[in-house]
Amino acid sequence: MSETFARLAEVLEARKGAEPDSSYVASLYHKGLNKILEKVGEESVETILAAKDAATSGDAHELIYETADLWFHSLVMLAALGQHPQAVLDELDRRFGLSGHAEKAARPHN
Repeated sequence: MSETFARLAEVLEARKGAEPDSSYVASLYHKGLNKILEKVGEESVETILAAKDAATSGDAHELIYETADLWFHSLVMLAALGQHPQAVLDELDRRFGLSGHAEKAARPHN
């Protein structure tokens, strides 16, 4: 799975210097972080709606499709902020085997 994220990270990084009309990702970078964040929010809502539909219909096709869109746009967001998906995978690895309640309690309170 992390190979797919690594391949995507390479493509997303390469698109940073591309002309806006050369690719969808390059156009997002050109429009700026607010547009990227807007897409993450939009895809989050679409994923939630697809999950509700899947719970009713038993068909998860749209849920998988929308989750892929959400993950993709989240990766674009991370790349725009200079972060690699490996950092997220490392954080998930760190949490593996921890109680969710213990992990949440250990977070710094702001």
